[in-house]
Amino acid sequence: MSLTLQFIPYFEIENLSSLGRIRKILNVVKEKKIVLLEGRLKKEEEAELIKTTMEEINYDFKGIELAVIYPGTQNLDFVRKLRAHFVNTLLGDRQGLTIVGPASIIKEIKKDPNRIQLLTLEPSKKQPSKKR
Repeated sequence: MSLTLQFIPYFEIENLSSLGRIRKILNVVKEKKIVLLEGRLKKEEEAELIKTTMEEINYDFKGIELAVIYPGTQNLDFVRKLRAHFVNTLLGDRQGLTIVGPASIIKEIKKDPNRIQLLTLEPSKKQPSKKR
C-alpha cells in the first residue's frame, strides 16, 4: 500500500468560505490522501470539519485524524513574542501546519516540539482459506 501526501498551500484556501475549506480538505482525504495544509483552520472551522466528517462516515469513509502544529511563543523573550504577534497579525492563519488524514490509514498522530509521528494502520492481510 502506498501513502500519498498532498500539500495544500494557504493561498489555495484563503479566499474560500469556511464550508469551501472544509469541502476541499474532505474531498482530498476521501481520496485516501493525507493533507498537509499550510497554516491552520479557525477553531470554528476545525469543529465544523469534525462535525461534517461525523455526518459523512460510512462503510468506505471511516473518519479523519487531525493534528495542528503551531509554533509556540511561551518560551520567547518579550521582543520575540512581540515580533511573533506582529507576524501573526500580518499573515493571519498561515503560521503552522495542519495534518488531516483518513482514519482508515492513520492510526494516530503524535507530536512533540521536535517531530511528528504519523502512525499508520497495517494493511489487512487476507487469511488463506482452509480446505476441509
